[in-house]
Amino acid sequence: MRSMTILTEAELRRIVKLDLDAVACVENAFRALATQKVAMPPILRLDIPEQRGEVDVKTAYVPGIDGFAIKISPGFFDNPKLGLPSTNGLMVLLSATTGLTEALLLDNGYLTDIRTAAAGAVAARYLAREDAAVAAIFGAGMQAKMQLEALKLVRPIRQARIWARDPASAERTAGELRERLGIEVRAEPDAAKAAADADVIVTATPASEPLIHAGFITAGQHITAMGSDAEHKNEIAPAIIRMADLYVADSAAQTRRLGELHHAIAAGLVAADTGVTELGQIIAGLRRGRRSAADITLADLTGTGVQDTAIATLARDRAKAAGAGTILES
Repeated sequence: MRSMTILTEAELRRIVKLDLDAVACVENAFRALATQKVAMPPILRLDIPEQRGEVDVKTAYVPGIDGFAIKISPGFFDNPKLGLPSTNGLMVLLSATTGLTEALLLDNGYLTDIRTAAAGAVAARYLAREDAAVAAIFGAGMQAKMQLEALKLVRPIRQARIWARDPASAERTAGELRERLGIEVRAEPDAAKAAADADVIVTATPASEPLIHAGFITAGQHITAMGSDAEHKNEIAPAIIRMADLYVADSAAQTRRLGELHHAIAAGLVAADTGVTELGQIIAGLRRGRRSAADITLADLTGTGVQDTAIATLARDRAKAAGAGTILES
């Protein structure tokens, strides 16, 4: 007899949190990508431009993990005008031994939010200065909020600035984060002022033109670009990649095709075959990360299937331990 566990968003929210365990889960996924024979096909993406919509399908098999996830992740960026969230989706977890479906995770994008925020924390842990205390967050949506929460897990953040295209959204988000995190958070309508002297800058938007320009950046800063997960998206001016002391990709193959690196190559500022350090290589000790407090570092995170497989298996294991979910037998 076959069985499959169905987990709802509410159940997943109870058993999977944005905590150091989630950060470790994603960190291990990055390490595996650098050290094991991971099978991770290119992202399948469907664009629906009339609705500012896109759907990504990601997956990866990681040796040593007994399951693999296939994730369907829609992003419809006009949804907030309709009172709906921008992101949605679900994951299917299958056995890496038999290919049978083990779990259906009806997370509505929650697990993607967790693993993406955790990835930002991993990047900051290995690339931002250890004394980083001031953050600038570009974006005011769910992921922008979670990025600041994740940063606080790994760095002593005591002050943050929120920039968004809609100043009212920035104000609301700043107020929410002040209350939730208990630190000084304010909205800053001027992008240059938001970035000025920030120890960590995180961009979490669907922008198609750069938000961060070379003149904004000074020595010692770390930038994590989260939003450029499609060819047309671009949050960081290509010149910044050239001026950075260290550029780091989650997957070099992906960032050459659709990340911030893609735009620097298209602009002729970086050679298409230039060597790229991956975050997993730094985690595994195969490459060096930040060398000095004055370094400018940039993490280009496009989102990888290994992160989805890692967080989906964590959710399944937590569900088993908690006795959560509905089991269907056939």
